[in-house]
Amino acid sequence: MIECSNCHHAMLEGALFCDECGLSLWDDAQTHISTRKLEDESSEFSVKSGWGTATFQERNRVIIHIRDAAEPTTIIPDAEFVIGRRDANSGAVPDLDLTSFGALEKGVSRLHAALRRGEEVLSIIDLDSANGTFLNGQRLASHVPRLLRDGDEIRLGRLVLHVYFK
Repeated sequence: MIECSNCHHAMLEGALFCDECGLSLWDDAQTHISTRKLEDESSEFSVKSGWGTATFQERNRVIIHIRDAAEPTTIIPDAEFVIGRRDANSGAVPDLDLTSFGALEKGVSRLHAALRRGEEVLSIIDLDSANGTFLNGQRLASHVPRLLRDGDEIRLGRLVLHVYFK
């Protein structure tokens, strides 16, 4: 059990917010279930960028091929579209939940990255993930948007995705 530093309410280990007063326990105790840090095995991933178009219209869809998945996933991103894994303890529910693709084991954070739609472009932003977001083999700096192109490869931890515009 852990105790809230504000109201002294007792809660289960791993709580992110006090059930009684709502205080964030993130800074007070590092008892949350965090994404485990993976060892660097970058040689395991080969990158093939096709340098496709960067033009992304509002009516476009994004087709995401997840490595080893039977079927692609099609999304229509809003202004910002969060990618990660569901976590019942924290209540994190990203727009694209990769839990069923082994996201936890492959080092995907709960709120790992976001797709952000701009004027005729689509960008990807790392949301300060534990194991990094890679675009065509290049690690992204946290919270710095990078332009996505049709056919780009995205790696979230060890989970590899290919994006296509339609």
